[in-house]
Amino acid sequence: MSPRLSTVILPHRRWHEGGRATWVRAEQLGFHTAYTYDHLSWRSFRDGPWFGAVPTLTAAAGATDRIRLGTLVTSPNFRHPVTLAKELISLDDVSGGRVTLGIGAGGTGFDASALGQEPWTPRERADRFAEFVPLLDRLLTEDAVTYEGRFYSAHEARNIPGCVQRPRLPFAVAATGPRGLKLAARHGQAWVTTGDPKLYENGTPEQSVEALRGQLEKLAEACAAAGRDVAELDKVLLTGFTPDRDRPLRSLDAFVDFAGRHQELGFTEIVIHWPIPDSDFAADEKVFERIALEARAQLA
Repeated sequence: MSPRLSTVILPHRRWHEGGRATWVRAEQLGFHTAYTYDHLSWRSFRDGPWFGAVPTLTAAAGATDRIRLGTLVTSPNFRHPVTLAKELISLDDVSGGRVTLGIGAGGTGFDASALGQEPWTPRERADRFAEFVPLLDRLLTEDAVTYEGRFYSAHEARNIPGCVQRPRLPFAVAATGPRGLKLAARHGQAWVTTGDPKLYENGTPEQSVEALRGQLEKLAEACAAAGRDVAELDKVLLTGFTPDRDRPLRSLDAFVDFAGRHQELGFTEIVIHWPIPDSDFAADEKVFERIALEARAQLA
């Protein structure tokens, strides 16, 4: 079976100045899911337009009928499980049950200090993530939740009627370390990776494939430890951050070759960035659309 093909649409365009049209076009092109980044601002886009993920996805839900929608990824950097759960249940309802929550531990970007706090260390991020995910799971599946944790609390938090998707909307957990992989094995319906960041600057595509193979093996070990079959999880590769960089989007053949190599590893979903001129995600829009329309048939 060929991998699903999805896209990431960055929330940098006003809704009535091209934003809405992009999400509609993503559905027309047959993408499985259209994701967006859940940041307050991000990298080189920091000093330009950038809109909120949940309102953007809510608008996209109203503009589309079939395509799935999601975040890649939401993190604890500026989110609290109680308020996030309420927003997600509302979004899942508006979309008719088409939402996937991509979720990760967060990083050291602008989100990490936007609320006035010092950026958390990797260990602090992992500690918070380990509490955040199970609590969010409960909030999305139980009518009322009371919880007192080290980082997060909930007091009789009500989430009625719950998600349209049962028992809740799916989690796609981004993780490469042992603690994150454990969370993916226990709570995820999918696992997300961008590859090994240490290889981005000076690594080779071959080294990247081997690194991804190692990550998949560790995911399988985490699932075995949790008493779960790793085949139950979708394996999602968010492209653009491996040594391949933009090469897979230069031609249909280049993409089919790239996707085929990662399909052989076991990836079930490949995510490509919607082209943005004069950015790290610049690409020929005609080639991009041809990939969307033709690649899956060549990978079958």
